[in-house]
Amino acid sequence: MRASRSPIEGTILGAEAHHTVSAEWVLHHQFLQIHEKTSAGAPASERPYEAIWFVGYDPVSERYVCHLFDIFGARFSETLGYGTRDGNAIRFVFEYPDGPFHTTYRWSPQNETWQWLLEQKDKSGKWITFADLKLRRPPQP
Repeated sequence: MRASRSPIEGTILGAEAHHTVSAEWVLHHQFLQIHEKTSAGAPASERPYEAIWFVGYDPVSERYVCHLFDIFGARFSETLGYGTRDGNAIRFVFEYPDGPFHTTYRWSPQNETWQWLLEQKDKSGKWITFADLKLRRPPQP
């Protein structure tokens, strides 16, 4: 069953971002496929983006695995993210050749929103925010 498209908005590299997200279980319910794309109604100045994430759980290693495929091509899809759950959050660590990258999905049950916080380590070793996005459920009919 396909989920309805949900808006996800916030900032990416300090610029406003307006995306939509849909998700569905695929491959015999082994992975959650998340499709993220720049919204059709986004400002013309916004850089187009599209990604497909496959998130699964490895019960042997007791960790989540994330495969990211996006418009930046195969080079960046070589690195898997590995994540652990802490309460309502799953933090993925990607060890890219040019430095580590963290993606944290955090569920807030009080207001039924997801925060997507993406952080990268800069050349000086300081962690900086790459993106901070909030996903809200679409209005129910």
